[in-house]
Amino acid sequence: MAGHAEGDVVRAHRDSHAHLHLPAPIGREAREERERLVLRPGATFSSGAGTRAVAEEPDVERTCFERDRDRIVHSTAFRRLAGKTQVVVYPTDHQRTRLTHAIEVAQVATSLARGIGVNVALADAMALGHDCGHGPGGHASEDAFDAFLSGGYDHGPWGADVVLTPLNLCVETLDGIRNHSWSRPAPMTIEGELVSWADRIAYCAHDLEDAIHAGIVSLDDLPREVVAIAGGTRREQLAVFIRSIITTVAETGVVGMDAEVAAALASLRAFNYERIYTRPESVAQSNAVIEVLRGLVEYYCEHPGAMPTDYHGPAEADRVTTAVTYVGGMTDRYAFDMAEERLGWDHDRLPQGIGRGD
Repeated sequence: MAGHAEGDVVRAHRDSHAHLHLPAPIGREAREERERLVLRPGATFSSGAGTRAVAEEPDVERTCFERDRDRIVHSTAFRRLAGKTQVVVYPTDHQRTRLTHAIEVAQVATSLARGIGVNVALADAMALGHDCGHGPGGHASEDAFDAFLSGGYDHGPWGADVVLTPLNLCVETLDGIRNHSWSRPAPMTIEGELVSWADRIAYCAHDLEDAIHAGIVSLDDLPREVVAIAGGTRREQLAVFIRSIITTVAETGVVGMDAEVAAALASLRAFNYERIYTRPESVAQSNAVIEVLRGLVEYYCEHPGAMPTDYHGPAEADRVTTAVTYVGGMTDRYAFDMAEERLGWDHDRLPQGIGRGD
């Protein structure tokens, strides 16, 4: 369809009646001004092109954090999350991948940001990009790659400082991605701290839901204190956890959660670790993933010409890091295919089942 012409304007639908009185486009400067009028003190405000490693000209329409969000969504690293393990390797149609996890974290993070009146675009960008540093096979990839890097492999810093570097994102966005895990230093912004909470809230609730659908646990197995305080379904749990943070910030000014609700979240996370992530089948899967990924890194260190040309580093010293970068960017399926093709693995030895999911 070519659309429907009406003078110098083409409409999408013949019977379209949409009409709006708009004196001028609502561009970047107007959006920045709106932030300063609406957002609460302590929020992170957009400004021009933002603070980036390589200076850029400001965008006409979008704020700096809106641009970051768009760059992440259109990146190869973000698309590949669709093929990376959240809990289940080779998930069925209704089970989460790293991509759907990132989208759910963004939903929680933006709900929190709206509820307390801080920068939604920044929280959205951080949340969508927070797991771009994950390798194939879930957290087992971190254990696999640790052996090759002197400082170890942590998916937050790796995502911010290696995987997403070509996007030239704002320092605030990169900081939130780098430090979203609770084991890391606190993020530099309120929005970053919200994403840290959003990640934990989302994966605790949806990993449980996936495990119930997969028959790993049942709702009756949940600790009583979790059900009593946060409910038994993902929908109930998200509502309780999100509301608790918004209320706590409003009442105390601290980005945190009511102690009783936080205890329920901690109990849910502990239950997931015991009954889902560290069950014998999960451990066996993780061990197989580690063996595959270490074998692939060693192979590409010895055969750098087998990597695509844009991974051919100029110096011998870069070879290990380059191999880790290449293997870490693979989807589960591609990594396992390469294990068969490059390492001679038998298909029946490849990982299957339930993994670990934060």
